[in-house]
Amino acid sequence: MYWGLVRSLIILPGTALVLIPTVILVGSKNWKCPPQLASPTELWFWFALLSAGIGFTLISWSIALFMRVGKGTPAPWEPPKKLVIRGPYRHVRNPMITGALFMLLAEALLFHSWPIAIWMAVFFFLNTVYFQFSEEKGLEKRFGDDYRVYKAHVPRWIPRLRAWIQEDDDETWNS
Repeated sequence: MYWGLVRSLIILPGTALVLIPTVILVGSKNWKCPPQLASPTELWFWFALLSAGIGFTLISWSIALFMRVGKGTPAPWEPPKKLVIRGPYRHVRNPMITGALFMLLAEALLFHSWPIAIWMAVFFFLNTVYFQFSEEKGLEKRFGDDYRVYKAHVPRWIPRLRAWIQEDDDETWNS
């Protein structure tokens, strides 16, 4: 599983959060408004750090839960074997993608980059389509009614303020 996790981190978040933004930054150097690193004297710099911290925390926490509780990785080729409904998953169904969006926002703010902000919007749109038409259908097949009940109570993108706890919360949901 260790190699599967490393491979999934390089391919998935590595592409969305490092490779594509790097290509965008390099490609936009000669534009009218080239990327410019924010200074610690600017408020944007601190918003970027806050956003990066939130994003990194959500991504790390989600990956740890997928490995420890779900017995899998974030990658579709080695998905969790158990439905994970702990931690941030009690507030929002896709905390990993939410974390990635916070990371992209941090990059856009840190580099004053509208092209990265546009990439963030495209990334969000692509994931919305993927989750709605593919991922969620696969989760319903794998986890059945447990996932359907979860899906009915926990929003896809906008987190619930209070964690959702199923009335008959037992080991299935807590383990």
